[in-house]
Amino acid sequence: MSTSINSIGQPGSSYLYGALSSGSRINRAADGAAEMAISQEFDRQNGGYEVGTRNLQDAKNAANIADGGLSNMADSLQRMRELALQASNGLLNDDDKRYIQAEIDQLKKGIGDMTDKTQFNGIPLLQNEDGRVLLISSDANGTQMGLSRPNTSLEALGIEDFDVTGDFDISKIDKALEAIGGTRANIGAETNAFDVAIDVNGVSNYNTYAAKSSMMDTEYGDYVSKLKTQNVMEQVQAQLQKKRQEDEARKMMGVIGN
Repeated sequence: MSTSINSIGQPGSSYLYGALSSGSRINRAADGAAEMAISQEFDRQNGGYEVGTRNLQDAKNAANIADGGLSNMADSLQRMRELALQASNGLLNDDDKRYIQAEIDQLKKGIGDMTDKTQFNGIPLLQNEDGRVLLISSDANGTQMGLSRPNTSLEALGIEDFDVTGDFDISKIDKALEAIGGTRANIGAETNAFDVAIDVNGVSNYNTYAAKSSMMDTEYGDYVSKLKTQNVMEQVQAQLQKKRQEDEARKMMGVIGN
């Protein structure tokens, strides 16, 4: 009778209590080796998605800093263009043009300072003579996305020698403005791509957590029912054991009595 009860295959009460208290039906490899291995893979993926998202957030912050610097440069270049147009007025004398050039020189210095000082975590964002792209690990698999780093030095913009006190070509300012505008558009596109990747990570991370939860989490209603059944079985086993012991004791008393 006792053997038939044990053969039903109901999990032990210690396992059931552990599953109910922890919220997970797999708490050690013995509870399910395959499920434990799959769970660890889910954990690896979740961790990767979360780190990738943090990396992308950093990349977005860096892109915003770079765009802020480029915006200031565009303002300075626009002011330089206005001054160059003013200097083109044939009614200005040489002293007037020197005063204009003094302001242009200050604007050029500001652009140079902005190039040097626009950084993220000590990494220059607007200095890039070799054209290298910053690579960002963006997801659980280490997929890399690029963050462009333009070179906005006065030399790269072609305005290092711009001087309205002599012959000058205002188209140099226009070309510099076009370069800054194109760079900002490129950074904006990259920022949008980072946003998309962050959204993809969020969905993938949620689905991975859901898959792990479906496989690992305790189904409380089912397990409470199993626990009740197990408790009843253990009570029956205890009663059977007690009866067996009583029967054996009576037999022993009968032998002694004979």
